[in-house]
Amino acid sequence: MSPVRVGLALSLSDLEDVAVRARRVTFADEARAKVERSRLAIEAIADAGDAAPNVYGVNTGFGALSETRISASDVRALQQNLVRSHSTGVGPNLSPAEVRGMMLLRAQVLALGHSGVRSSLVDLLVAMLNAQVHPRIPVQGSVGASGDLAPLAHLALAMIGEGEAQIGDGPMRPSAEVLREAGIAPVVLEAKEGLALINGTQLMASLGTLSLLAAERLCVAADVAGAMSLEALKGSTRPFDDRLHVARPHPGQRLVANNLRALLADSEIAESHRDCSKVQDAYSLRCMPQVHGASRDALAWVRSVLEREVNSITDNPSVFVDRGETEIISGGNFHGQPLALALDLAAMATAELANISERRVEQLVNPALSTGLSPFLAAGSGLHSGFMIAQVTSASLVSENKVYCHPASVDSIPSSAGKEDHVSMGSVSAKKLREVVTNVRVCLAIEIMTAAAGLDQRAPLRPSRGVQAALAAVRERVAPMTGDRPLYGDIAAVSTLVASHELVTTVERAVGALA
Repeated sequence: MSPVRVGLALSLSDLEDVAVRARRVTFADEARAKVERSRLAIEAIADAGDAAPNVYGVNTGFGALSETRISASDVRALQQNLVRSHSTGVGPNLSPAEVRGMMLLRAQVLALGHSGVRSSLVDLLVAMLNAQVHPRIPVQGSVGASGDLAPLAHLALAMIGEGEAQIGDGPMRPSAEVLREAGIAPVVLEAKEGLALINGTQLMASLGTLSLLAAERLCVAADVAGAMSLEALKGSTRPFDDRLHVARPHPGQRLVANNLRALLADSEIAESHRDCSKVQDAYSLRCMPQVHGASRDALAWVRSVLEREVNSITDNPSVFVDRGETEIISGGNFHGQPLALALDLAAMATAELANISERRVEQLVNPALSTGLSPFLAAGSGLHSGFMIAQVTSASLVSENKVYCHPASVDSIPSSAGKEDHVSMGSVSAKKLREVVTNVRVCLAIEIMTAAAGLDQRAPLRPSRGVQAALAAVRERVAPMTGDRPLYGDIAAVSTLVASHELVTTVERAVGALA
């Protein structure tokens, strides 16, 4: 696979490849020239010394101290002090993948050529990525404007040989020691470079992108889970008739209906009850296209926001060089509001996949609703409890998600003596989305294993080709229930099957590509 070239357009898949699969990174030559041109503007100010005009973050303090002039002799110390003083992160550390996403995005911002840094800073970030040197970055401490200051300061701290870092997923050690082992020299920051490293939205963009891509995959897994439940419950495929979805042309809705028709084709179970007296199924079965589809449409908009963000200039001030004329403009591109709103929506959209999934589990385990299936799908009702408490676990996660889905973006708290008087809380939006994605994956795993038990009870009738493939994939990892046993291992095994996308890949071999 060819390296990802920072300074050129990045895709969300590029970010995931670098973050998760350690794809190599290079600094595009054509971008390097632009970086070096913008650096000349900053060096001109630095060279002018105390005669230079005030330029924020170059020869002034920061935040509420932006009107405080810094002498030319202290410009280098100013940048080092900025990184040290802003390294105030707390809480658990980000995973190596999340850190790598941040590092790639920070390199991308600098490589776009409006930050006024030396090209050697981009080279350093690229070298650290390729050597798998990962700074210790605590997840808490950002309010989402002036960007993710504290988390990015911890990234910059490792670049100057301070703080802690690890190689791969190894132990945390002093950064100077790790860099030395990797053969990488730390940087001594010059004018504006500390500010350029910590201003921006790279924490929320990294967490948000990785979570969004996982959520998009969960959308397909939700269709598979729903198809398995529908077959186990002897539900109708009529609500997925394409004419219904052309009549209400939301794109996600129609995609889900298409998926369900493909997943449910050629079913002996469906044929067995084609002429039954049942008129309509519960909403959790009948309305899968409308509910799953709405989540897909919301996530599609979130994707468009992130695709713009990973190729945006998000630090301040920005350097613009045009036909020999240079202008340095202070603004607010570091503000995380676009991401905060989008990631809040992503959490709500993803959580709905679990909300409706848990209701399908209830349909499967409740003897008043699951005609022909044993109570709680137990081998022996009364003596065995079957999947009774698996449904409770799903309900617990669904209710937990409702807390996470309160939008962080409706909050703001002034900081920096009122200079930074409106903030996005986008970092909180990103962290909440990450938790929701994890919970939804487990909820879908519970539905899949519960539906598999229901399908076992429909034998010798065979389900559709797609559902049969899904059932076979589950049974390779989880044995049928012949009596009560601890289910936590089964839940973990099916969660891994969903997370790896292997479940969907197996099904697609049977029915063709799913949208």
